Amino acid sequence: MERLGIVGLPNSGKSGLFRALTGIDVEVAPHPFTTTGSNVGVAQVPDPRLDVLAELAKSRKVVRAGLNVIDIAGLAAGASHGEGLGNRFLAQIREVDAILYVLRAFEDAGVAYAIDPPDPLADLDVLETELCLTDLETIEARLPKARKGASDDTQKRVAAALEAAASALESGVPLYRSDLDPDMRALLREHFLLTDKKVLYVVNIGEDELAERQAVEAKIMSSVGEVDVTALCVALEDEIAQLDDPSERAELLAGYEIDEPALPRVARAAYHTLGKRTFFTTGDKESRAWTIREGDAAPAAAGVIHSDFERGFIRAEVIAYDDLVAAGGWDEAKRQGDTRLEGRDYVVSDGDVIEFRFNV
Repeated sequence: MERLGIVGLPNSGKSGLFRALTGIDVEVAPHPFTTTGSNVGVAQVPDPRLDVLAELAKSRKVVRAGLNVIDIAGLAAGASHGEGLGNRFLAQIREVDAILYVLRAFEDAGVAYAIDPPDPLADLDVLETELCLTDLETIEARLPKARKGASDDTQKRVAAALEAAASALESGVPLYRSDLDPDMRALLREHFLLTDKKVLYVVNIGEDELAERQAVEAKIMSSVGEVDVTALCVALEDEIAQLDDPSERAELLAGYEIDEPALPRVARAAYHTLGKRTFFTTGDKESRAWTIREGDAAPAAAGVIHSDFERGFIRAEVIAYDDLVAAGGWDEAKRQGDTRLEGRDYVVSDGDVIEFRFNV
């Protein structure tokens, strides 16, 4: 399963965000490098469609999709040269499939911070600079071999891709924001460059800035382009996530004049950034969200449930979520002829509700 790495400067709020997402109780303290190794957990991905399906089917159990999340030790300026936790930090980033940058915007004299006053764009500059420098070191180590084999057409194209990447990085542009063409990106993939990973941002604001969330998000996007940015108060989201009583949650949200927590939005954005999509199964026993890759065909989706389903796949009986809800449930949709049979070549759409037919 692909992994999301949470990355930020020390005391940016990344460990609090990890705790809120996963429910795992990690230490959060007002001094740098409380996290010296990686914390690993699974975040549930809230999906209101699943709750509707469970209600229609009177399901006794609801099972949500999950997302592997890693809280990576805080980075310091100079990490590419061994400062702070240096190489350990960078090795952990290399192992994840997407990066969630946590950028601090709140001020708190009791919580030490490297940048004073806190500035999320300054945070991002430090983080991306260190990753760009690390990628440049990687490229400089591998370019001589690629150039040496440039008589081979593939190696020639690899060398050209590495040179184009180096040019972007030397200009301070991380590869995910560069204008490298898709063919070059494909050739670079085997080099596991840190700035070529998919990214999203969380800006950690104070409770007194909650009314300005959209303005904060717009400011970040105006600087870095159209990326997924969520402004939230990590401390508040962590507090909300730890409340089991729905009425207590609602009361806390109302006190801050917030309609809903921002955390589900972050989980869903990360899920989609990693190329994940969801199909559902539903019945009186359980309603469940299953995770597939975008573009997966019906047999692969069946294999997510059980390998026997994929090996013995015959047909998939399918209906789109909206059509099932309009019909009033699976049994009603089937009686009305709204479900359809699909074969091996059918590409599953996000939100499909499916029953599989298979030979054991």
